[in-house]
Amino acid sequence: MRILNIKKTAVFIALGIGFSVSCTRLDENLYDIILPEDITFTDKDAIPIMAPAYAAFRAVYFGWDGMFDASEDVSDLAVTPYRVGVGWGDYYITLHQHTWNSTTGPVEAIWSTCYDGVNLANKAIYDLEKIESLANKDVYVAEMRALRAVYYYILLDYYRNVPLVTKFDVEQGYLPAQNTAQEIYTFVETELKAVMDKLDTKTTDKSYGHMNKWAAKMTLAKLYLNSKVYLGVEKWDDALAQVNEVIDSKLFSLAPNYADPFKDDNSKSVEQIFSIPYTEVTAGGCYYPYKSLHPGSQATFKMVAGPWGGGTGMIPQFMDTYDPADKRLNTYLRGPQVDYNGAPIMVEGKQLNYVNYITSVDDALPEQGYRMVKWEIRIGLNGNQGNDAPLYRYTDALMIKAECLLRKGQAAEAAEIVTQVRQRDFGEADKAKATVTGAQLLGGSTYNYGTYKNGVITKPEGGADIQYGRFLDELAWEFVGEGRRRQDLIRFGVFSTKSWLSHTPKDAHINIFPIPFSAMNTNAKLKQNPGY
Repeated sequence: MRILNIKKTAVFIALGIGFSVSCTRLDENLYDIILPEDITFTDKDAIPIMAPAYAAFRAVYFGWDGMFDASEDVSDLAVTPYRVGVGWGDYYITLHQHTWNSTTGPVEAIWSTCYDGVNLANKAIYDLEKIESLANKDVYVAEMRALRAVYYYILLDYYRNVPLVTKFDVEQGYLPAQNTAQEIYTFVETELKAVMDKLDTKTTDKSYGHMNKWAAKMTLAKLYLNSKVYLGVEKWDDALAQVNEVIDSKLFSLAPNYADPFKDDNSKSVEQIFSIPYTEVTAGGCYYPYKSLHPGSQATFKMVAGPWGGGTGMIPQFMDTYDPADKRLNTYLRGPQVDYNGAPIMVEGKQLNYVNYITSVDDALPEQGYRMVKWEIRIGLNGNQGNDAPLYRYTDALMIKAECLLRKGQAAEAAEIVTQVRQRDFGEADKAKATVTGAQLLGGSTYNYGTYKNGVITKPEGGADIQYGRFLDELAWEFVGEGRRRQDLIRFGVFSTKSWLSHTPKDAHINIFPIPFSAMNTNAKLKQNPGY
């Protein structure tokens, strides 16, 4: 077996990432890896060749410091405070207060995991191209190009100015140049359009978890929806055109219940457009129950291992925005807690009680803050959760359409769509509450923004001044915990301008992350983002 010197793939070093299956030393000779030129691939190898590029998405979404922490923990919805007698806090307070730097966990992790995905997609394309007899080679390559474009869309969203690498077989010592946001945007758009007609249009067990035409269209829709943020150019019509095709395909529909797309076994959900597959035993995903729940909640779900002390809770100001009749409140554990058999869970002589109250980000008690259980916790959970993660679901397509219509001056039409989404969230007795009007969507947010301490808004700001603020509320109620709130707050001009809990406004440079220290330290061609 030939010796592989890892410097052959120096792009991993130059990007400042850790290849997910490599050794920690990048300059040693490895004796258990065969170079691609030593292998004769055949048709049966196509799916295994692509698998690692897909598997990398698991870490991007549900990995430690992944999209939840990088999007929700920096937002007005959730917080991981210091908890008296338990701990937590540390750099999560940094996330909450928007005082991160180039070494903060998610800043490094999103970059690293996305570039893992990019490099694995590049390798897959390289290997697929070498199989001369491969039937449907153009389809497989199109999948990998589309998946790579999604990774770059995420990198654009978080960092803007990143290196664009589309080759696996780079020369020793290669250092990729840094590209502009415009160049990355154009690449994502051009790649997806180029491969669109080669991608699968079916929604079958065989195609599940693969990049298909509809996933590509949803990525384009997201790109266009945020185009004004990325490039200063509005593209509402372009975003609308993409989601209209997804909706008009009639392949997807609203699930009967809000909880359905997040069930332990959710692979058959009618909402899934593109999901990241997980299995509890061999490819576990979400660790959120352990990070958020009090150890006493182990008894509620008969979890094999106990949660870690009640880290992440919901910000009371956000919870106060809900209508009490909204069934989406079942997303949270609230109030006095019971075990699987209905008996009170006793902690230090009193019943565990999750309260809608947080003293402060620096001084919270373990039971303070409601806890999100949106991703169904399987009874007897042993390890990380196996729920698949719907990166794009049908409700997202509907709400993108509604937002585009709203911003184009068609508020009444937007309200009809939002009402359609809300109708499953209110019982028959409260049906009227499902209806929202165009005037409401044009109005401000119901979120009572301002700094908060000891249950009191100390410096009230309110949300009445937020344009389309009620629509922003609707996005929070529908998509909380799905790794997108940061993006929505930026698009609506709230991320760097409003206060919540212990977070106060910062300069707009925080709308993008800094280039990670590890990347800057290994590639002299990289320039730090403004403000850092």
